[in-house]
Amino acid sequence: ALAKGLGVADRVVFPGQVHDADLPALYSACALFVLPSLEEGFGLPALEAMACGAAVVAADRAAIPEVVGDAGVLVDPEDEAAITAAITRVLSAPELRESLGRRGLERAREFPPDRTAGAVLALLRQVSGTQ
Repeated sequence: ALAKGLGVADRVVFPGQVHDADLPALYSACALFVLPSLEEGFGLPALEAMACGAAVVAADRAAIPEVVGDAGVLVDPEDEAAITAAITRVLSAPELRESLGRRGLERAREFPPDRTAGAVLALLRQVSGTQ
């Protein structure tokens, strides 16, 4: 309803629940991935999008800035004007969008799944006292 009211329903996808096997195709096909999450344990959706070459606009909260680094545009997720400005900026500048996509691919290589999962498991063990 919101996308239709804004006149962008033909250009915005709200896919709902997506099976893991379908994620790479969606991330690879999108012009921009937006993650305005207020809480995110690790920022995996942003990392997945970057690994597929998608430009990312994401929240400047929780672990997301650690994951995204300078490979995306970070915004206050509670500031609608900032989110709108970031989306508009990236979508209206193809060279910026392509640059973010390339930087995202490079950044995602810094988080190989085996190393990332191991680090998270070690942290959980440390916090729970079950080393």
